[in-house]
Amino acid sequence: MQPAVIPHVSSQAMDSIFLCISKHRTPVIVGWLVCLLIWESAAPFFGFFQSRARVRFWHGLKNMLVGLASAIIPALGFVSLLVWLSRWAEAHHFGLLNLTPLPGWLHAAGAVLLLDVWTYGWHRANHRMPFLWRFHRVHHADAQMDVTTASRFHIGEIAMSSALRIPLVLCVGFKMGELAAFETLMLLVVQFHHANIGLPAWLDRLLRIFIVTPAMHKVHHSDLQPETDSNYTALFSVWDRIFRSFKLRTDPAAIQFGLREFSEPSDQTFAGMMRMPFAGRASKPNNAKLR
Repeated sequence: MQPAVIPHVSSQAMDSIFLCISKHRTPVIVGWLVCLLIWESAAPFFGFFQSRARVRFWHGLKNMLVGLASAIIPALGFVSLLVWLSRWAEAHHFGLLNLTPLPGWLHAAGAVLLLDVWTYGWHRANHRMPFLWRFHRVHHADAQMDVTTASRFHIGEIAMSSALRIPLVLCVGFKMGELAAFETLMLLVVQFHHANIGLPAWLDRLLRIFIVTPAMHKVHHSDLQPETDSNYTALFSVWDRIFRSFKLRTDPAAIQFGLREFSEPSDQTFAGMMRMPFAGRASKPNNAKLR
């Protein structure tokens, strides 16, 4: 009977971990955000807001308002459905990860890896498909990237991403605790690599063996298309190496952010960001950022 008990105990342990993560998710994310804001203030990599505290405040506030509006969509329209589908898939042994009994840690590891590679594919599609790019360019139009840019995603992009989670949960058989844990871990890393900070070269090199670092993601936000169309992964850096989209710059301090066709002050207002997907300019990402 012992072999049958081990997976059960492991699953209970993983469920306890996921419950703890879900319970403390918000304070951990907010606390990490505050730490990064302090880091940016003490040692900014780019001098966007040097002696311009008021400009920085309004820049961050607008980005966070866009993020707050986008966060309402999954909370209101998808969470309850995803919870029900996840429980149904587990009870009926439906989905890739539920085809055979797995120890809790192995089920969770498989879920995190599959979610991360799916996120890579979704992000890459947002750059390749003109319709998706219309929404995703709201994120890339920020010419002063900092930690608040990590929240700057159009409500339409988040709605589409959330809707695609429905068949994903069914086909793969994710548990909601696994999904919550992945999204928490991913958001912490996403905030980190968007932050206006720099790491010692040796430390960035070490960390990017495993996760996306500030040096990697600065290249992704370059206003040069060949650089923007690289480094798509959100959490584990391995996917960019596997799918040959990994790129670095030897002079990251020379990178310029933003999209030139959305450089007017009116484009950076809350209303301007909400209108951006419906603007007639730059309908194809291939033409969006060429010098």
